[in-house]
Amino acid sequence: MEDINDVILFQIDKTSKVSKLYSQREFDKLDFGITIEQWILLKIIEESGQLSQKELAEKSLRDPASITRTLDILQKKGYITREAVENNRRQYHIILTNDGAQFVKKHMKVVKEHRAKSIEGFTTEEVELLRSMLLRIQKNFS
Repeated sequence: MEDINDVILFQIDKTSKVSKLYSQREFDKLDFGITIEQWILLKIIEESGQLSQKELAEKSLRDPASITRTLDILQKKGYITREAVENNRRQYHIILTNDGAQFVKKHMKVVKEHRAKSIEGFTTEEVELLRSMLLRIQKNFS
């Protein structure tokens, strides 16, 4: 019988959770005022320009219902707006506000430091190998 700690998918999931916990503690310590989930959505919107809620859900691998709640919070904070899609009363474009863009820009240094910490001690080749292996696992499941 295989030990759960020997299962690569368990280790991937555990790594994801550990990294989110670490990042959230750092966000809280630095008083960012948002969650990691909110940051991820802001960053995707910042990189995409405008996109629909459905596209945002697909890019973030989250369900549309939880996206709605998170977008409500980000809109209340003044970081995003929702603009109605012409000829479609049920769909909106999600757009970063100037405040949202400034927030992302202001905090990118800390986020980049977290990213660097995650690969501390790895060579460039090891990082590329890890990236390609993770992409291969993703492809195996698609």
